[in-house]
Amino acid sequence: MTIQLSVRDARRMRWQSQLLGGSDLGPADVVNRAVALQGQNLPAVLRALALRSRPGTSAADVRAAFNSGALVRSWPMRGTLFATTPEHLGTLLWFTAERIHRATMRRREELGLDDHTVGRARDLLLEALGTRPLRRAEVLALWDAAGIPTAGGPGYHLLLHLAVGGHVHWGAFDPDRPEQLLTFSPVYAPADPEAALAETVRGFVLARGPVTEGDLAWWTKLPRTVLRRAAAAVEDLTTVEVGGAAYWMIGEPGPARTRGAVLLPGFDEWILGYGDRSLTTSPAMFQAVVPGRNGIFRPTVVVDGITVGTWRLPRTSSRAAVEPVVELVEQVPAAARRAIAQAAAAWPHG
Repeated sequence: MTIQLSVRDARRMRWQSQLLGGSDLGPADVVNRAVALQGQNLPAVLRALALRSRPGTSAADVRAAFNSGALVRSWPMRGTLFATTPEHLGTLLWFTAERIHRATMRRREELGLDDHTVGRARDLLLEALGTRPLRRAEVLALWDAAGIPTAGGPGYHLLLHLAVGGHVHWGAFDPDRPEQLLTFSPVYAPADPEAALAETVRGFVLARGPVTEGDLAWWTKLPRTVLRRAAAAVEDLTTVEVGGAAYWMIGEPGPARTRGAVLLPGFDEWILGYGDRSLTTSPAMFQAVVPGRNGIFRPTVVVDGITVGTWRLPRTSSRAAVEPVVELVEQVPAAARRAIAQAAAAWPHG
């Protein structure tokens, strides 16, 4: 018998799965549980991890996890940056690297990056990294000095290509600048790839459920036949029905509770962890999050598992702390407005 869930309970369970009320975990454990979290915007992902971690966790604590090597940042899926762990990165690239390289082949040709040029860039970079980790500007200067032009796209694509190839990743932070350093990637090829992929599927569902099979396929860009086989090996995967559609969760659904309101940074997994955001985000709300579908995902306000607005920091030259400006799209009751105001006063996770 399929378990039936109301839309309201499904939204609240997704809030809980996403740890939007915080947790008792450290930043590295939050990421390990979720496999990977969106990492295009570096300040945003630091705050996304801080708010999902134990109370009092700051962005500095998340940076410390990167500095220790417990967390890394790379392009394991869709040519998109994610924060993940070295072990999960190894598993993801095992299944996605060849696909990404095939998908980006034409772009390499357009940029004049033939195999010889890519090989030279790789050898130069790995030799330099044998001395110390490098800043992005140092890597690009290294290639430019060797006659490999980087401006206008080739530099970025070379970084992506070599990271997808498992050679490098973004790791520890520069002690003098708010940026990560490029470093060698450890070799973490999974001993049992099928078991590792099943673990990946379980982590995706655990940290985002209820989710659909389509959400998982969109997130990984792997064939559904491969994903179904992996899902079948997850013993505690549960199918539930929400509004007539099938969703996956881990374990039996428990009490659906939320903890008021939360302000999320831009590019957050609450929006970008799903191919279909309609369970929690209306079309009008999604248009406000990504105005003009320009690829820039604005910070969001979430109440009771529903995305209700966006927020921004006011422009000011003052160094004093400023409170976010909230712009509501959905109608919310007075109690929710008070919860939003409290969440705004508590931002940021600095």
